Amino acid sequence: MLRRLLQPVWVLLAIIFLIEAWLWDHLEPIVAKVVAAIPLARFKQWLTTRVDALSPAMTLIVFAVPIVPLFPLKLVGLWLLAHEYWASALFTILFAKLLGVGVTAFVFDVTRDKLLEMHWFERIYDLVLKVRAKAAELVDPIKRRIRELIAGNGEGWSARTLRLIQRFRKSVHEAR
Repeated sequence: MLRRLLQPVWVLLAIIFLIEAWLWDHLEPIVAKVVAAIPLARFKQWLTTRVDALSPAMTLIVFAVPIVPLFPLKLVGLWLLAHEYWASALFTILFAKLLGVGVTAFVFDVTRDKLLEMHWFERIYDLVLKVRAKAAELVDPIKRRIRELIAGNGEGWSARTLRLIQRFRKSVHEAR
């Protein structure tokens, strides 16, 4: 019984995790293009050289520090939300989220090898990859079902639902 009640929670968490992973995967190439467009390539090379000289523990600090300045931006978004500036709040929170994922992807790309030298970090990294695969496995049937619903061709619940909606719309138009 409890397992049945917790299933939607696990699916929701899996969806959120996959959205984060999707953002990570899709923002990393964008960040790479930004690095190529502006002189961040030299900065990346400089940072790589500096990180190579650091210990793995100090590299962890380099990985964590760029996220700290984004926290006040998220607080501004929450303040805007609390004062009912919905559009500004949504834009600020989304901007902070996308910027945070992009910066984290950039810095992680530079620090990954050094961070993976720490055994506990390597275990966490492997765990995150396993959770990502499990989340994808959990969400794939739902994504497939949504695609079937959108397609609406064939038999089954989705086709019946679309026919019902079409009949309802036709009856509404005829009543006018």
